[in-house]
Amino acid sequence: MTTTSSKPITLEEFLQLPETKPASEFIAGEIIQKPMPKGRHSRLQGKLSHEINLVTEDKKIAYAFPELRCTFANRSIVPDIAVFRWQNIPFLSDGQVPDRFSLPPNWVIEVLSPEQKSNQVIAKIVSCLENGSELGWLIDPDDESVLVFWRDRAPSVRQENDVLPVLAEIELELTANQLFSWLKMGN
Repeated sequence: MTTTSSKPITLEEFLQLPETKPASEFIAGEIIQKPMPKGRHSRLQGKLSHEINLVTEDKKIAYAFPELRCTFANRSIVPDIAVFRWQNIPFLSDGQVPDRFSLPPNWVIEVLSPEQKSNQVIAKIVSCLENGSELGWLIDPDDESVLVFWRDRAPSVRQENDVLPVLAEIELELTANQLFSWLKMGN
């Protein structure tokens, strides 16, 4: 992540700025641009979003949104995957998904990129938990581990055949090995 603003700016001023590619986030009064996703990051983000939505969308349990801007508690972040319980999606009166989400996701998922500082990403997950998220994952493709955060207990590291926890009601059993096996697409 790189800081792109040196003068103080308000959240309202930030939200009036044009979107950037990759996305910029507003955290602690600073604008921080996310790094451009690379191959492993994109693969894990796309496949995991798809797998979550396969078991949640038709039953209206939850939905995994990739790169969705979430604005709350004087922050505006763009998690790699923001999973919202169906009843928490702020649908418009006609049933459409809104462009703006002014609440934290129920489950926030970040895929660590080599350019990112892990503590900055952890701080983002912790902020989500402090403001209502139930679960957070920090996926590290380099050491093939997932650091799991809960609102009500200490974090834990999941590797190899450890089952990765998901939100209650989501019928998805996935181990760390299965998650990282998605990176092997050739041969």
